[in-house]
Amino acid sequence: MRFSRVPFAIAALFWAVFSIKATGAGSDVGYEVEAQRQFGTPNPASVELQILSTTDTALLAPLIESFLQSHSDVVIDYSELSSAELMKAVLSQDTTSSDGFDLAISSAMDLQVKLANDGFTRKHSSGVRALMPGWSNWRDHVFAFSQEPATILLSRAAFADLPQPKSRQNLIELMRRHPDRFRGRIGTYDAGTSGLGYLFATQDARSSDSFWRLMELFGSLDLRLYCCSGAMIEDVASGKLVMAYNVLGSYAQARRDLVEKILILEPEDYTNMMLRSAVILKTSSEPDLAGLFVDHLLEAAWGDDADDLTSGYPFRHYPVRSSGESAPYRPIQLGPGLMVYLDRLKRAKFLREWHSTVEQN
Repeated sequence: MRFSRVPFAIAALFWAVFSIKATGAGSDVGYEVEAQRQFGTPNPASVELQILSTTDTALLAPLIESFLQSHSDVVIDYSELSSAELMKAVLSQDTTSSDGFDLAISSAMDLQVKLANDGFTRKHSSGVRALMPGWSNWRDHVFAFSQEPATILLSRAAFADLPQPKSRQNLIELMRRHPDRFRGRIGTYDAGTSGLGYLFATQDARSSDSFWRLMELFGSLDLRLYCCSGAMIEDVASGKLVMAYNVLGSYAQARRDLVEKILILEPEDYTNMMLRSAVILKTSSEPDLAGLFVDHLLEAAWGDDADDLTSGYPFRHYPVRSSGESAPYRPIQLGPGLMVYLDRLKRAKFLREWHSTVEQN
């Protein structure tokens, strides 16, 4: 297998920090910001809202700008970083202080729930709660504002003479018939270093036994591991990859410039739906303003005009699965069940099995 990652032992130690709370402003926990942008025009009367987010700035920019249209005295400092770095940033804050980050927006649902469970977040009584599905709100601390599928991304060129798989079983059969076509050209998240990748992997393992058969086959075909969906999308579009597994569908859909090069598959057997969520942090100096921004996200997601593409809402909406319904879309449920695999022993065990399955060369 060809990839670059932190050795497992080091990664295990790194993730152990998630069970430890930072204890003061003098904490020496560092974190790395990938991009930073300021929205709004500063003036002596400006109020600043500091947002930590795993969401690409370009995707949320329309919603931020529409919020500022009715809050012209607000300046938003938006820091884009990975889910792991976001956790480190939050843990570095003194929770007894109200002079730190205001909001955390993340695709790693399990880590968001852990922040709330461990006392790093504030309760918010949202004015738009009645609009939300019950599974999109956890204890008025964690608020989901998107449904985003874990998809399989295919290269149009590579699949020009192959049938398009509709399920994981179809995909397994196709790879077994054409191993040379796929060898060294399959990508997925590195579950050992990506928070979202780990979430998707554990949810897959809970959903179907076919996940481990799929991972074993990937490993035998020299799987490539990635940090993020954006890099996988680029490599599928360029032809470096034939296929990428568990790519965020929202990111792929946003790449309209690549529509002639990529195919987005939502597996018919099941498609896990990640809920991108927001939490108001204990360290917020502007909790009321942060609450208004959360309500803005929620209204765009669940309000009457949620399907109006002119509203600037960047995410596609999906049918909500009712209890007992066999629809393929499966929203990952917010709640303490997400923290099961964050237990250090369970995480270490899962990653040992995952690494041994995908590392065969």
